[in-house]
Amino acid sequence: MEKIKMLGALVGDIVGSTYEWYNTKKTDFVMFERGCRFTDDSVMTLAVAKWLLEDATHSIHHLVCCMQELGRRHPYAGYGGRFMGWLCEENPQPYNSWGNGAGMRVSPVGLYARTLDEALALGALTASVSHNHPEGVKGAQAIAACVFLCRQGWSKEEMREYVERTFGYDLHRTIAEIRPRYGFDVSCQGSVPESIIAFLEGNSFEEVIRLAISLGGDSDTIGAMAGAIAACRYAIPEEIAERCDALLTDDLRDIKNSFLEMIDERR
Repeated sequence: MEKIKMLGALVGDIVGSTYEWYNTKKTDFVMFERGCRFTDDSVMTLAVAKWLLEDATHSIHHLVCCMQELGRRHPYAGYGGRFMGWLCEENPQPYNSWGNGAGMRVSPVGLYARTLDEALALGALTASVSHNHPEGVKGAQAIAACVFLCRQGWSKEEMREYVERTFGYDLHRTIAEIRPRYGFDVSCQGSVPESIIAFLEGNSFEEVIRLAISLGGDSDTIGAMAGAIAACRYAIPEEIAERCDALLTDDLRDIKNSFLEMIDERR
């Protein structure tokens, strides 16, 4: 089995970073536009990976410590105002957010879990420390479940049926139908289903990323969530993986590599 070299969420985040505030509605955009970089999506994804690496008991305390440690080390990654305050608090508490920050950071859970129930439980836990609104928890669980089920070889139709039945998302829309009226939506309920639809429509990793970002809106986060799932079905082109890897700082790259080595050993 080929060794995993890159997390799909990081690629989607980096490619989408330059289109977050300058949306594109086309799929033939420049993949690595000048100024592309990792954002809070990548930092918090790797914070969850660090937690899974270091804490076999999966304690909430250690999860918060990992998130605050990396967040404070990379303070200019583009966090929302409320979450930035959370990162700086001495005793941070959940604040009932339904934002898609819950979905964008959860994908390591789907790679790590050995059962669907474990993916759902850990996914809920990663959301609960800040994004404890039912929609925030649901969004995290949906992405974690998709990553897990895709890794297990479920067909796209099986995944679609499971997500619609379990989470109530409408996945029978198309990107072409959504795109014209889709705007900037940072809610889980307004971006998680769209990310999953991009995966369901795409026939390669790059196509999934292009479809996701072509929606407009919160492009880096939609790209991160769609890319996380797509990387479990399609190989990330080596050139794309290398370009993204080079944009990470040494500490983030080390966490990514260590986590992927652990996942490789668990497979």
